[in-house]
Amino acid sequence: MEKKLILISNDDSVNAPGLHFLVDCVKDLGEVWVVAPDQPKSGQSSSLTFNAPLRISEYPGYEGAHLLSVSGTPVDCIKLAMHNIVPRRPDIVLAGINHGSNAGNSVIYSGTMGAVFEGCMAGIPSVGYSLLHHSMAADFSECTPYVKSITAKVLAEGLPEGICLNVNFPAKVKIEGMKVVRAARSHWTEEYQNFTDPHGKPFYWLTGRQINDEEGNPETDLYWLPRNYATCVPCSALQNAPAADIAAIADMLK
Repeated sequence: MEKKLILISNDDSVNAPGLHFLVDCVKDLGEVWVVAPDQPKSGQSSSLTFNAPLRISEYPGYEGAHLLSVSGTPVDCIKLAMHNIVPRRPDIVLAGINHGSNAGNSVIYSGTMGAVFEGCMAGIPSVGYSLLHHSMAADFSECTPYVKSITAKVLAEGLPEGICLNVNFPAKVKIEGMKVVRAARSHWTEEYQNFTDPHGKPFYWLTGRQINDEEGNPETDLYWLPRNYATCVPCSALQNAPAADIAAIADMLK
């Protein structure tokens, strides 16, 4: 029987330890192809490269996985992989393990989840994994049983049409379990600091912190992550407004 084909990408680059750890977790579940950005591309969301050529580089295999990079975004990696690199349609798309949170409204900005949404829109079961620790020396070991279990179950059973998964892990703690919840409504504040360069010209640096607008709501990811639980948020790449809202807007615009 032909092995399942597992396509992996990320937004931290082909050299990121989290990506290598993800390969370690799933290498026994199928034939693994890694196609990841050649440079860090965090915060790229679902952006595409239109005005520059895309170049593919091949590396020595890692733990039996095929390892390639693309000079573009995570979405570029998934698109190019499916059209020009992998030998057949992937059975699953995985992204991560991201160095940093993709909980709450971060899912909108995430290059990791951009890759996941792209796989989802192509009709492939897709899962993104993230650890709430930005360090390249982060310890991913607590994630192992969850990554293996979720990946194996999605490979075996698939996901509902149009649905993908955004999985986040707390860092530096023993993970108490996992909650399947929704993303908390949240926002970022103090988003830019202004500075002056040596020539007296102003410049700005993205910063800020995430504010949970649903503090204390156990239905959300940002409630459980600080309580040492992993969270799994089912997401839709093509979320439509409810029919009642569509009808109300149609009436308003008449």
